[in-house]
Amino acid sequence: MPPDAPTPTTHLDVLSCNILAGGSVKRYREYVTQSWKHVVPHGRRANLDGLAALASRYDLVALQEADFGSLRSGFMNQTQYLAESAGFPFWSHQPNRRMAKVANSCNGMLARLRPTEVIDYPLPGRIRGRGALWVRFGEDAASLVVVIAHLSLGPKARAFQLAYITELLQGHPNALLIGDLNTPIESPELRTLFATTSLQAPEQPPLTFPSWAPKRAIDHILASSTLVVEDLRALPHLVSDHLPIAARIRLPEPLARG
Repeated sequence: MPPDAPTPTTHLDVLSCNILAGGSVKRYREYVTQSWKHVVPHGRRANLDGLAALASRYDLVALQEADFGSLRSGFMNQTQYLAESAGFPFWSHQPNRRMAKVANSCNGMLARLRPTEVIDYPLPGRIRGRGALWVRFGEDAASLVVVIAHLSLGPKARAFQLAYITELLQGHPNALLIGDLNTPIESPELRTLFATTSLQAPEQPPLTFPSWAPKRAIDHILASSTLVVEDLRALPHLVSDHLPIAARIRLPEPLARG
C-alpha cells in the first residue's frame, strides 16, 4: 500500500437517535404537564451539546425527529448544529413534517465518510410527512447503502412504507436500515421485510422505549447478511423519550478496501 493511501475502514461505528427535537421526557405525565416545552426552545441547546459529545465517538449517526428550524428549536437546524459540534465533515437532513413555524421535523445524517449519493424519498401513508433518507457510500460493488427512516404508528402504513423501502434496497447487497421503526422485530411487517431483503433480524434487539423504563424494542439498526453486527446495544438516556442505540459493523473486504 502506498504511504499516502488511506487506512482501510474495516468497521463502522453507528449511532441512531430519535432526539425529540432536543427535548426530554422522563415519565408519561410529562407529555401533558410539560407540553409547553415541546413548542419552545427551553433547555434544548444543553441537551444537544450532551448528544454531540456522544455522537463524536461514532462514524455514522442517524437522527430522527431533529428540528430543522422552527420556534421550538430557536430556529436552529439541529442536524447542522450537531454535525459542527461533534466534528462531522458531512451531514444531510430530510425535512418531513412541518407544523407552521412551531415545529419542523426531519431525519438527519452525520458522517465521517464522504457520501457519494444522497436522495430524499417521501414514504407512502394516509398522512403525509414520513420520509426515508437514502445515502450511498462508495461506488458499485464496493458501496454501502444506508436508509434512515422514522415510520408511522399504524401497522398498515408501516407495511406500505417497508415495502417501499424494500424497493429502495433492491440491487444493493451491502445495506443498513436505521431508525425509529415504531415496531418490534417480531411484527408481521418486519417479518415480511426480512423475507424479501437480505436484512437480518438481531437475536436480542435492545429495548429503547420509553427511555425512563424501556419495555419495547422499536428503534433498530438492521444490517444485510454481508455485514456483521459485532455489537448492538442501547445507551443511557440523554434526551428524548427513546434511548439511543449503537452498533459496531464489520464491513466485507471490498467495502473495507474502498
